[in-house]
Amino acid sequence: MNPNKTKGRRSILVYPLNRYEAMKKILFIEDEGALQKTFGDVLTEEGYEIIPALDGETGLRLAKTKKPDLVLLDLVLPKMHGFDVLAQLKQDSETKNIPVIVLTNLEKIGDVDKAIELGATTYLTKAQHSLQEVVEKVKKVLGE
Repeated sequence: MNPNKTKGRRSILVYPLNRYEAMKKILFIEDEGALQKTFGDVLTEEGYEIIPALDGETGLRLAKTKKPDLVLLDLVLPKMHGFDVLAQLKQDSETKNIPVIVLTNLEKIGDVDKAIELGATTYLTKAQHSLQEVVEKVKKVLGE
């Protein structure tokens, strides 16, 4: 008797859900090109689609047109400060429900408080969090 044959039973192939789900999109608004690439490469390897923006104006426009599942936002940006980007994202009915993780070098408690008041989901300082810790926060915020 062949052990690979099934009598009257059907084989069911089980694939991970992620194989057929759409990739979650992360808009990364960061003006440092090297950091943009490093984080982008790691998050892409984790299965996310990365939408890069090197300044605040571009980031705000992409948030409205690309409808990301999450925004990673630096605060010190050219053309439009991250606080202004965050405020406008949270005031717009099309983008107000997109979670925003602030990822910045600003460490003052006043900056943290302001970001949270404006609607940031999480505030992370670049110097105090490893790349892997940021990835874990992203997964947590996205419910993964």
